Amino acid sequence: METIRIPNDATYSPVSLTDLALIAPLISRVALGASVPGLVLQTVALSAYAGSALQDFIARFGVRPIDFMREYGSDVRHMEVMPEAVRQAELTVLAERLNDGWTSQRPTLEELAVIVDRHLTNYIAGVTGQRVETSTEVRTFSFVQFLFPFALGAADILSGDIAIFHDTGVFQPHVLAHEFSHRKGYWRELDAQALAYLALTTSDDAVMVQSALCERLYRNLRALTGEDEQKYDAAVKGLQLRSELVPHFLELRPAISGGPVADAMRTIYDMRMRLTGQNGISDYDVGFTNFLYTFETSTRANQKPPARGGVH
Repeated sequence: METIRIPNDATYSPVSLTDLALIAPLISRVALGASVPGLVLQTVALSAYAGSALQDFIARFGVRPIDFMREYGSDVRHMEVMPEAVRQAELTVLAERLNDGWTSQRPTLEELAVIVDRHLTNYIAGVTGQRVETSTEVRTFSFVQFLFPFALGAADILSGDIAIFHDTGVFQPHVLAHEFSHRKGYWRELDAQALAYLALTTSDDAVMVQSALCERLYRNLRALTGEDEQKYDAAVKGLQLRSELVPHFLELRPAISGGPVADAMRTIYDMRMRLTGQNGISDYDVGFTNFLYTFETSTRANQKPPARGGVH
């Protein structure tokens, strides 16, 4: 099988090159003034960022991307709307599966990164016949989190840098798989959501499967309750989930994205997604669950073997 290696050199630097590129002009002005050292700092930071991004960009020319419409019968522009009754029924099925498959295993972030990347790489290779190998380095801080306080993580598509801002418990493997999908070249949020889910649910790893099913349940809940914290809490408590799982879902209640700064940035981010051919922030939940519904409906209609993560 062919293997493509994307360098991701920026991910190995002690400090994020993305952050350096963002703050170098500020540092040079505030701390160093309009001096030669300040200009040198800006030049070095921006040159290192650009050089690393260029290497990754060139390497990606050899990558065979997944054609979502051909492989899954659905993509960001072609999805059936999931009926509310089906979505409600799916909540019950997912809750039962999570209760039955509960595992308390909690690998460290570093361990998870290696495991998740392996499953994602293997899954993509199984579809395209090509292994896309990338870095497993993950940061726990980035200045980007101050710009997007509602985000759980972030990926710089150009430099390959990834940061995880919160420990989301059982959701962590899926969050990582989502960001690693970006690192491998899938920049659309819906594509990253879908690849993360499919890679983890077909992994035969209890921790990975649990995380993917939790993500699917959470996104269905968000699709049904929107930004209403009370409705969300009531829906979670009405699922009769194991007591170990409930806190993980309550910590991700809609209020995590509250506040004027977060609201303003969410609006800007939603516009950015729409301008780049996506459906807006709704791709994370409504789009993601509609995609899976369309894919699984198409699979049954064509009498193909069902995806192991399917619930219908």
